[in-house]
Amino acid sequence: MKFEQLWSGLATDLLSTLAAYRSRVTEIDVREKADQTLLTEADLVVERMILAKIRALDPAARVLAEESGSGSWRPAVDEEPDRIWIIDPIDGTAEFVRPQSTEFCSVVCLLERREPVAALIVAPELGTGRAPVIVHASRADNTILVNGRPATLNNSPEPALVASLTRSSTSEAPRHESAMIKAGYRLKTRTTSQTLDMLRTALDLTDLVEGSPRFDLFHRGRQKVWDGLAGLCLGEIVGLMSTDIDGNKRLPVSIETLAQPEPTFASTVMGRPEAVKWFVEVARNSRTETPKSS
Repeated sequence: MKFEQLWSGLATDLLSTLAAYRSRVTEIDVREKADQTLLTEADLVVERMILAKIRALDPAARVLAEESGSGSWRPAVDEEPDRIWIIDPIDGTAEFVRPQSTEFCSVVCLLERREPVAALIVAPELGTGRAPVIVHASRADNTILVNGRPATLNNSPEPALVASLTRSSTSEAPRHESAMIKAGYRLKTRTTSQTLDMLRTALDLTDLVEGSPRFDLFHRGRQKVWDGLAGLCLGEIVGLMSTDIDGNKRLPVSIETLAQPEPTFASTVMGRPEAVKWFVEVARNSRTETPKSS
């Protein structure tokens, strides 16, 4: 399947639509969903727009979408669709409604036989000076383009010793965080856009995004599939390792996961192979340690 025309048209429309909502972001309706994440009218409009574009190309498209389409279709556990489209209209809605923040994006990912094979990420204000950052990824061609040019991979011989271990602000810090800090890591624990954190694990955006971190490792527990699959697609192209927190391969996505009412990975770990292996061991040891008495 050829994506150039779809990605180009989607990117243009997304930039225009998101800019229109951002220009009056303090006025738009914002609701809190059952999972305490936010939903705006922009999420719904953007999702419908993406769905229309996909179905113009693929009329029989099977789609898992976070908002308006979230309850419309799920595969049966004995079903094996050839293609499944994954949509996150705005990843980082809590950042989208903050005028000063730029940490949000729109995400489309295509699964074939439960493997992510192509992805589009549109971050309209992420770049220096609030310039757009648009990422096209294709496993068939083994290519990632950022703003139309070959991506700079995050593969420096020297690790950055920075990790994204995002979690709910109300959750208690797991013990493996302390172990990582002792090992010299700087940690990002506040959730913004998980897709953008995975993007910074796969790619070096420092020339495009002032002050952008390079993550050696990304970890998220209870990750919704639309927050993770585009990042996992990038990771596969770059040659990163992706597992769950027990070290089991993250891909292909199980049909049982996709069939859930809200498809969610129990955990996702992605990064440099040596960092992932070390982190999985650290997390395992942290879970089995006997807590010290006070």
